[in-house]
Amino acid sequence: MSTLAHTMMTAARAADSGPGELDRYTYAEAPAGERAAIRSWNGPDNELGRVGRRGSASRGRGLHGQLVQQLGQMIVSGDLGADRPLVPEEIGQRFEVSRTVVRESLRVLEAKGLVSARPNVGTRVRPVSDWNLLDPDIIEWRAFGPQRDDQRRELSQLRWTIEPLAASLAAGHGREDLQQRLADMVEIMGHALGQGDAITCARADAEFHALLIQAAGNRMLEHLSGIVSAALHVSGGPVTGCDRPSEASLGHHARIVEALASGDSAGAEAAMRQLLVVHVEVEREVEREVDRVVPAPREH
Repeated sequence: MSTLAHTMMTAARAADSGPGELDRYTYAEAPAGERAAIRSWNGPDNELGRVGRRGSASRGRGLHGQLVQQLGQMIVSGDLGADRPLVPEEIGQRFEVSRTVVRESLRVLEAKGLVSARPNVGTRVRPVSDWNLLDPDIIEWRAFGPQRDDQRRELSQLRWTIEPLAASLAAGHGREDLQQRLADMVEIMGHALGQGDAITCARADAEFHALLIQAAGNRMLEHLSGIVSAALHVSGGPVTGCDRPSEASLGHHARIVEALASGDSAGAEAAMRQLLVVHVEVEREVEREVDRVVPAPREH
């Protein structure tokens, strides 16, 4: 095993024990005891009572990040519909946070297109047509909410457009340094697969796809790399990479690297399309399992 592979495996295992691993899970998936402890929000418009403030131990972003996550999920899920007023004082009281935390959180949501703040009108939820649907947070919130099927289908369609093109361009760009790093990621995935290390395998997979887009030498494509990263994250995470037989996936990754080294643009594009077929098949299997079993949040 290379030094890089060993280092990445060790780092992945250490990072997985951190508090941020629960970030993707909504309050609806929290332990029953935690949900029961949340007070209801009195008043006719009690949608804000559906999601309670979670302890800082369950997230790695502090109170500000928690509030952004909670409100963002509620808006994207439809619990807070379009044109719904958001009163900072009520939010602060409900989630037991300061005015500063509320104000900064609403600014983040405004930058994502989820809310708007106007003089004499206040802060209101904006319609879906105004959302920045390419924002990684919004992608994740949609993918784990009621719009899950639509979001994953749209992400898959985007990947079929972005990644084969990136592979083709990368083969003609001749970036030997990036090609070597791509080969390293395939090596890491192979070692991780052999050891059943799903965490390292998934992270190496995500790094592979990010490097490939970088190797394309197209800065506009690079700006779309967050979409691919988000797609890998919400399409099953480690399940897509290593939790089940994936020798075929590993082989397609290796063929992409070989095509890049030989400058074979058509071969690189074809290998990427074959890899995406494998990803789609695994995603469908994951979705069938999700329909049968409601997943519980991870605990570390």
